[in-house]
Amino acid sequence: MAKIDFGGVMEEVITSEEYTLAKSQEVLKDEIVAVLGYGVQGPGQALNMRDNGINVIVGQRENSPSWDKAVKDGFVPGESLFPIEEAAKKATIIQYLLSDAAQSMLWSKVKECLNEGDAIYFSHGFSVTYKEITKVIPPENVDVFLVAPKGSGRSVRVNFLEGSGLNSSFAVFQDFTGKALDRCKAMGIAIGSGYMFETTFEKEVYSDLTGERGVLMGCLAGIMEAQYSELRKNGHSPSESFNETVEELTQSLIRLVGENGMDWMFANCSTTAQRGALDWAPKFRDAVAPVFKDLYNSVKTGKETEIVMEKNTADDYREKLDAELDEIKNSEMWKAGVAVRKLRPSNR
Repeated sequence: MAKIDFGGVMEEVITSEEYTLAKSQEVLKDEIVAVLGYGVQGPGQALNMRDNGINVIVGQRENSPSWDKAVKDGFVPGESLFPIEEAAKKATIIQYLLSDAAQSMLWSKVKECLNEGDAIYFSHGFSVTYKEITKVIPPENVDVFLVAPKGSGRSVRVNFLEGSGLNSSFAVFQDFTGKALDRCKAMGIAIGSGYMFETTFEKEVYSDLTGERGVLMGCLAGIMEAQYSELRKNGHSPSESFNETVEELTQSLIRLVGENGMDWMFANCSTTAQRGALDWAPKFRDAVAPVFKDLYNSVKTGKETEIVMEKNTADDYREKLDAELDEIKNSEMWKAGVAVRKLRPSNR
């Protein structure tokens, strides 16, 4: 692994130049990889592996939208697309990419499909870390590892097609065969990772749940709503409020951060903007620090997992989830967003 200086802290990472696709193909040449679940992460990882020459099949519930999507993507029923248990029985590596709640619900059936020396692959440390709640306890005679792309399943595919790849973390939880680490690395390259950094199942899920509820989704949605509402209360139009809250961030500033960092973004804005950002950033940091402390504690103690399992295993969870998402969709701010996006030159 290559040693990289991350702001004064040395870490080892794996790149595709070091652990090549050819090496991954050699490691996986006798494996049958079954992707169980064709919803969020499944399509991107399955298609990337197929393009990279890996023997991949898909396991999905029949007569479902995800089954139809797999067919549309070129997986053939009876040849490379099967019901979940049938695919699991054919596999030597099971990619367990169902939702966290579904992983718990179906585990007893999937576990029976594992043979000695097989591997179970996760893209999230959730089920194994919180095994007291999920009841997902792998047998002792299989390899258990994870590769967790740092982004959505859609980004896994888009970045792969663009040639950049998406960074991933990796971890080995159980090495029965003595080959678990090689299998794990090979799978990480096969799904199109840009580079991979090592973690543990526990650290992956703690950081992931914190990130999703924090900066990546929950916090972002919350602060956008707060700023938009304050602007509207003070007489600013929906268009102006949305542009100053969302559009400028997503279409301009965050791209500059991605290119060269926050300092570079600041340096490419007006001196008035720089001064204000430098003065107010510590106030926002200090204001939300207690919230992040509570959030991390809620993740670490398993409270967030209990909430997920209770809500997402309910018979009416999809109906309630859709209602919550519709509430966001139908809010003035995001209706304004629809109008703003239509006015982009590329959409006119």
